[in-house]
Amino acid sequence: MTAGPTTWPGDDESKPAPGPLRTVQALVNTVERPDGADRLADPDNARPWLVDSGLLTETAPLTDADRALLVDVREAMRAMLVHNAGGPAPSAGQLAPLHRLADAARLRTSVGAGGELQVSAAGDELSDRLATLLVAIRDAQRDGSWTRLKACRNDECQWAFYDASRNHAGSWCEMASCGNKLKNRQFRARRRAQG
Repeated sequence: MTAGPTTWPGDDESKPAPGPLRTVQALVNTVERPDGADRLADPDNARPWLVDSGLLTETAPLTDADRALLVDVREAMRAMLVHNAGGPAPSAGQLAPLHRLADAARLRTSVGAGGELQVSAAGDELSDRLATLLVAIRDAQRDGSWTRLKACRNDECQWAFYDASRNHAGSWCEMASCGNKLKNRQFRARRRAQG
C-alpha cells in the first residue's frame, strides 16, 4: 500500500456494489460533482488509489496521458450509469474512450483448478488494467447486476450507487440530500406553473 490521503468520499461507500463492480463504482466516484475535488487530478492522490485498486502496479509510471485516459473512461462509465438510472443511452462519443480502451488492451485468460475461467490484465500498462473493468461490466451485464449500478439522478451529483432495493427503483445516492433537493425543486416548479 502506498501513502496518500487517508480518506476520500468514495472510500466509505454507503451503497457499495458487489465484487468487481465495486472498482467500477469507485472509479466513477473519484470526483465530487459539480465543483468538488477530483482524486485523479493529482498523481499523489491518484497513484495510491490506483495501486490499491489493482489498476496500477507499484512500479508502473502514471503519466498525464494516463490520468487523461482515466478521466475519459470514468466519464464514459458514468454515462452508462446515467442510462441505468433511466437517463439517455450513452452517445457514440461518450463511449469512444471505452472503444479505444478495448482496442488497446491486452488480456490473459487462464483456467483455475476447479475449471473456472479467469480473465486478467496481460500487462502492467494502465490500459490493460482498466480493461479488466470492461470484463467486470460484461460479467455484470450477464448476471443482471449491471443495471443496479446507477448514477444519482441529480444532474449536479451523478454519484454512482448500487441499487439494492427490491424493485430496482432507486434514483438517488441519498434521499436526504439529492432526493429531497430534487423533489423540492419539482414541487416549486409545479407551484409556479399553477400560478
